[in-house]
Amino acid sequence: MQLQSYAAGRWRSGTGDGAALRDATTGEVIAHASAAGLDAAAMLAWARAVGGPNLRRLTFHERAALLKAVARDLSEHKDEYYPVSFATGATRGDSWIDIDGGISTLFVYASKGTRELPNSAVYVDGSVEALSKTGTFVGQHLCVPLEGAAVHINAFNFPVWGMLEKLAPALLAGVPAIVKPAKQTSYLTERVFRRILESGILPEGAVQLICGGVGDLFAHLTCQDVVSFTGSAATALGLRQHPTVTANSVRFTAETDSLNSSILGPDAHPGSPELDLFVREVVREMTVKAGQKCTAIRKAIVPQARAGEVIDALRAALAKVVVGDPRLEQVRMGPVASLSQRREVTEQLVKLEQETEVVAGGTGKPQLLGADAERGAFMAPTLLYCRDAARGRAIHSVEAFGPVCTVVPYRDTGDAIELARRGGGSLAGSVFTADDAVAAQLVLGLAPFHGRIVVVNRHCAKESTGHGSPLPHLVHGGPGRAGGGEEMGGIRGVMHYLQRTAVQGTPDVITAASGRWIRGARELDPGVHPFRKPFGSLKIGDTFHSPEREVTVDDIERFAALSGDRFYAHMNEAEAQRNPLFGGRVAHGYFLVSAAAGLFVDAPYGPVLANYGIDSLRFVKPVKPGDRIRVRLTAKEKSLRAGAGYGEVRWDTAITNQNGEAVANYDVLTMVSEKAIPDA
Repeated sequence: MQLQSYAAGRWRSGTGDGAALRDATTGEVIAHASAAGLDAAAMLAWARAVGGPNLRRLTFHERAALLKAVARDLSEHKDEYYPVSFATGATRGDSWIDIDGGISTLFVYASKGTRELPNSAVYVDGSVEALSKTGTFVGQHLCVPLEGAAVHINAFNFPVWGMLEKLAPALLAGVPAIVKPAKQTSYLTERVFRRILESGILPEGAVQLICGGVGDLFAHLTCQDVVSFTGSAATALGLRQHPTVTANSVRFTAETDSLNSSILGPDAHPGSPELDLFVREVVREMTVKAGQKCTAIRKAIVPQARAGEVIDALRAALAKVVVGDPRLEQVRMGPVASLSQRREVTEQLVKLEQETEVVAGGTGKPQLLGADAERGAFMAPTLLYCRDAARGRAIHSVEAFGPVCTVVPYRDTGDAIELARRGGGSLAGSVFTADDAVAAQLVLGLAPFHGRIVVVNRHCAKESTGHGSPLPHLVHGGPGRAGGGEEMGGIRGVMHYLQRTAVQGTPDVITAASGRWIRGARELDPGVHPFRKPFGSLKIGDTFHSPEREVTVDDIERFAALSGDRFYAHMNEAEAQRNPLFGGRVAHGYFLVSAAAGLFVDAPYGPVLANYGIDSLRFVKPVKPGDRIRVRLTAKEKSLRAGAGYGEVRWDTAITNQNGEAVANYDVLTMVSEKAIPDA
């Protein structure tokens, strides 16, 4: 099979045979990949001229709906991808992480996009900044999609998840992507990519694919493009220093190899759940994907006094691991991705052996089930022990990207922290302890050098996702050697593809640009109570001003009786006078919010279906008996829930007193029907 690239709206074959891609288990050639002759400049131009405009004319919610539709379509066809995945050396469990994990990432971003982003093409970042005395000149940060392409360079170990975890935030942001998978396993990426195109869900130009080298792609990048890279730190350094990337300040995020550690707490002893959980996790991280994970545990850092016991437990558990053809149900670990990958891991292992001793596995031929050690890229799970970690160099700098882990003893928690930090920046770290104080000390000590830290004990183990599982909700990236980027991190990942711009002007200008009403902007007369208007008719800025209501002692005492809140400042004049904030008896803040609802709510059945919350409530000035309050209610922001029959409306609400002074400010959240409600 000759793999093809999808460029500028067409499938194209590269010139020449290209690289031969082999089944990791049998050594058979299953595909060739070449991108020679591909016009990289044309691909970027296509993304900017076709894909970008098609995506940017959609709102965040509409793009989220596309992600959800793609995820559903891939789920319906996922059984087609597992047989192809076996050729990469992945077991069915490994493939589940890659295939189902990638699809799940799309679902998560679709959900977060709908819940956390507006149904708009503009993202409002933070609050309005007051820049003048009277409020006629204000500032607001707005975020809009970059108008270039997202170049995604992915690693060989997760050919599906690696593609989808980058596509999700980029497409949600409104930026088209050019996907460049690693050659070794690009046949699986191409298979899934073809399905995405065949579904017809994404707009033209949203995605392109390069199966082969990138050619002169980097020479054509601009400040509107983004590079997201996963792979070796050395390759990332070279790409980051490309003259065009440097000259044009091209955004570059990298997730690179890192030496990740797992620390066993000093409280863990033989028979404790934490020690058993630690052993199980280390073995899992060594054998899942044959240890070919950027988050895998490379250093198992254990109390010096427990080192022998931990090694015995790990050796016993590793002896039970069945290595062989990943297509067989009994096999727990398959080969590494290729013979060249095995050679690379072996070379790194030799360096590690210079300051460690092999306590399990090694470079010899492993016992295999249903496979040939000569033809397949097999390795035995290999456990090393470094007696003098303080003097060690290789264990803190050399990564054998395969089923290899080193047991490292520590004296105390400070020593354990230092041993983990010597990796120079890691994607993930983990701690196994039942002592919360120890956990806190380790977490805070590790945090400056880690992108993610997982703390596991007997209470959360059953629901824990484990050491090496990146989640789309949280940051995936790390400082230093780990690349310094954030691949995901929920909406943080989306923000990487948006340009944040500080806009200064009048409140009316900010309202017009952002689609969100801000205080000081023009108020509109809706003609009727705004609660009588269906979602589509309601305009940003529609405002209702209530009549006044006097607050009395009787109001305060009845509210206290009803709520049970008899705080002295509400009930006792003498004690309230001692309070320097009040100087006398005051109304309950929550009474004011309730009384305000009574002033602005339109009672009869209408388009407003429900009030589902209040945001940003602040009590600004106390209200005393005899004060009069009134309310201003303004439609601040609208977000249609497609297909639900209603939209969400955020109302800017201000309670003022008889002097026009602010008493309380907050946002009221309502669900408003799309349908007009006829009079009864």
